[in-house]
Amino acid sequence: MTKADLVDKVTALGDLTRRDGEVIVDTLFESVIGALKAGDKIEIRGFGSFRTRQRNARTGRNPKTGEKVDVPAKRVPFFKPSKELRDLVNPSGVKSSPRSASTNKVDPHHPPAM
Repeated sequence: MTKADLVDKVTALGDLTRRDGEVIVDTLFESVIGALKAGDKIEIRGFGSFRTRQRNARTGRNPKTGEKVDVPAKRVPFFKPSKELRDLVNPSGVKSSPRSASTNKVDPHHPPAM
């Protein structure tokens, strides 16, 4: 689904013009982006939560030349779906298996959110 498809769905829900639908969708996206920039967490019950995670600085590699490149520390957006959304996406009682202790290791490049 594209942003234009989402605008069409919002516009079809009520007696709205396409411009009104665009304003609604843009306002929603701008609000989420603004909250993430400010370091806030967004939680939409029944859908999921948005937050940022800190990635540590590291030495990467240019895949074309093979030369080493310093990658600075940065914050990246992260989405965690709610249980309700996971159940809707995986119908018929298919449950996601819990992680075992051996697979629950912390990746040094992607530490868990604080």
